[in-house]
Amino acid sequence: MMASNYNAKEEDGQQPAAIAHGGAGTVKNKKPDNTAFKQQRLPAWQPILTAGTVLPAFFVIGLIFIPIGIGLFVTSNNIKELEIDYTGVDMSSPCYNCSQSYSWNSTKPCTCSVPFSLDQPFESNVFMYYGLSNFYQNHRRYVKSRDDSQLNGDKASLKSPSKECEPYRTSDEKPIAPCGAIANSLFNDTLELYYIDPNGSRTAIPLVKKGIAWWTDKHVKFRNPGGNDNLTVVFQGTSKPVNWRKSVYELDPSDPDNNGFINEDFIVWMRTAALPTFRKLYRIIHKKPNMTPTLPLGQYILEVTYSILLRKIAVNHNMEVHGRHIDVFSFNHMNSDYPVRSFEGRKRMILSTISWMGGKNPFLGIAYITVGSVCFFLGIVLLIIHHKYGNRNHSADIPS
Repeated sequence: MMASNYNAKEEDGQQPAAIAHGGAGTVKNKKPDNTAFKQQRLPAWQPILTAGTVLPAFFVIGLIFIPIGIGLFVTSNNIKELEIDYTGVDMSSPCYNCSQSYSWNSTKPCTCSVPFSLDQPFESNVFMYYGLSNFYQNHRRYVKSRDDSQLNGDKASLKSPSKECEPYRTSDEKPIAPCGAIANSLFNDTLELYYIDPNGSRTAIPLVKKGIAWWTDKHVKFRNPGGNDNLTVVFQGTSKPVNWRKSVYELDPSDPDNNGFINEDFIVWMRTAALPTFRKLYRIIHKKPNMTPTLPLGQYILEVTYSILLRKIAVNHNMEVHGRHIDVFSFNHMNSDYPVRSFEGRKRMILSTISWMGGKNPFLGIAYITVGSVCFFLGIVLLIIHHKYGNRNHSADIPS
């Protein structure tokens, strides 16, 4: 390390020129003051990179990063995860009939059963997600199409939503609650899970629908309009979103703490995803009090109930992504299921456990291992170069 220190008073040079008062033809000196700060002579520290400092740094980084990466990678691999696609595109899919030929104006919902098996038991709490592909929730107009004041329980915004919600601001000359494209495209498939006993009977897996939303969203950002505990009266004079088959106060009438704007399924959907392929938490399967696995190995059935859309929705042709027009938040298919075929999307159900680092994601472990390995390899290469050429250069500097 080298340091240099300068004292401005010891420097030879003129003191800052004073500006003369009065007299004609006085010229102001534009030269900066002769100080260490203005003349850039402040004490400075500059590291000198030598083999004695660089090589140990590479080896230390490698020895630290590689074990951390291995730990993260092993932890991620220990997380158990199962993914089932139930889009119903293939004719062999159990959900093909529901997704292709089910009529939109049927009075009875369509149900399909997807069998699957678990080769190993799932212990601890199991989290159930629904996943969508090729759904651009990060589109600028889609993200802005909401009224946060309305969602926070503001009565004025309930009756007069923000213009950002267009074209889902009003319906039948009534304000839509909740307004906007995000709420209008709410995921509405119903997923149920059954365990097949050895005797062939089905046992329903209890799915917990509360506790899936962020605490700040549930208690701060989303609130029902006050003044009356009867949400039917509170939302009187408003219209449901165009794609919904029931009003917001009917999302969970049996539980007042999970109904209206504070419904957790609705809250989870309103937190938009950053990427076109994403998953959102749907239900939680709590760990059993005894040592029995939460989901034992064996045969299971995923039962999907396709919701009924009320009418055909016009496509917004003004949406453009990557230079091509696409339908981002309005659907032109009269299918009974959540319509992903209009934008070539896919639907999935995911079962997953978690660890102290969250869900399954091997990227962080691979990144640490890669950086540590590169640093360790560079340390070895530089050590060989230094051992081979360092002494030669040192000998050349010694006078004969």
